[in-house]
Amino acid sequence: MNEVKDLEGWLMPWLNTYVPQFAKLAYTGIVLTLIVVMSLAIHFVLHRVVLRWVEGRARGARRIWRRAFFERKLFGRLALTLQGIIIYMQAGLWLKEGTLLQPSIQTAANLWILLFALLSLYSLLDAVLDIFRQRPAMRAFPLRGIFQSVKLIASIFIGLLIVSTLIGKSPVILLSGLGAMTAVLMLVFKDPILGLVAGIQLSANDMLAVGDWLEMGRYGADGEVIDIGLTTVKVQNWDHTITTIPTHALISDSFKNWRGMSESGGRRIKRSLQIDAASVRFLDEADIQRLQKSCLLGGYLNDKLQDIQRYNIEQSADMSSLVNGRRLTNLGTFRAYLAVMLHQHPHIHQQMTLMVRQLESGNEGIPIEIYAFTNTTSWVEYEGIQADIFDHVFAVLPEFDLRVHQSPTGFDLRMLAGGSPNPASFRQVV
Repeated sequence: MNEVKDLEGWLMPWLNTYVPQFAKLAYTGIVLTLIVVMSLAIHFVLHRVVLRWVEGRARGARRIWRRAFFERKLFGRLALTLQGIIIYMQAGLWLKEGTLLQPSIQTAANLWILLFALLSLYSLLDAVLDIFRQRPAMRAFPLRGIFQSVKLIASIFIGLLIVSTLIGKSPVILLSGLGAMTAVLMLVFKDPILGLVAGIQLSANDMLAVGDWLEMGRYGADGEVIDIGLTTVKVQNWDHTITTIPTHALISDSFKNWRGMSESGGRRIKRSLQIDAASVRFLDEADIQRLQKSCLLGGYLNDKLQDIQRYNIEQSADMSSLVNGRRLTNLGTFRAYLAVMLHQHPHIHQQMTLMVRQLESGNEGIPIEIYAFTNTTSWVEYEGIQADIFDHVFAVLPEFDLRVHQSPTGFDLRMLAGGSPNPASFRQVV
């Protein structure tokens, strides 16, 4: 208060001499002018000198945090917060406490400080998020949802302070009155609260991270997670559409995360072909001699023939009847060929499960399934490897005198009706 008395004691005698009727009004005008001039001078120094110097240092800096803080306008908002503090202090220095003008200016300055302090916190969180996104180790954490939660809590807290400043009451009184509004607040902020809890669970249990391949059929999501927010998770599907999923739905519903496949280094091939059961038979000597020329089957056939011959001798089997003894079948030899081929394939992961199995037969033939893993997880390469394998499988089937089961087509029915197999006549019919 000494400053107020000094300024008033220096100005009032002079004002009473020249404008005695308007001395107090003139003093108020001078003080307001002084506050405005000092505020403009400080604004000029901070924004035209200091911040421009900081901008130059930030743009030329190699450190990410300097650029992030400046691009998110952190320094500018801190400067505006500081200006509000200076105005508040000036009002307390130059104006008397009993006047109406002092509390009005200080109230406005308080609101200014609270608003830009909140915006400064927003900028700080956004800058920290930008910095963490540049670090691969931090991309797995749903920081955006956590920071949005902090922003929401800070907004509510600042809102309470603003209301308490306007009504001139302690914020403790407002907080005590919120107890009766808990049910209403729970209803209004249901999704943010559920999203906050879900985000914490997703992070703590390492269930989902930005960049994961998410598949969730209920919401039509099948693609890469590009954002994990407080209330929503954004998934960019493989057709480049964006699917938005409520964050809490990832906890209450089931979803498939393909991250384990990507990190394992292998992607599964699990596909079967249907063999016509009528084409399955025993191999004769001519078939065996022909198949022994295969570099993949030579060792298998020699070992298998010795094992079968030894068994038949021990059992004294009468080989004149097909129901006696053991024999090689074209289907079993075909399965052995596929197994050897996959074991020697350069793009099949040899340290993961690899087998060729026969599934339960049905109306559509005998399913022979290839179960293996490629040594790459790239979608395009995976599809190419899988297609190459089955191209070869379908092409080599006639060597084993096997046929693929398929339903009759219109062409098959025309052939049964006595139609011509000539492709030209077939085109005419079509």
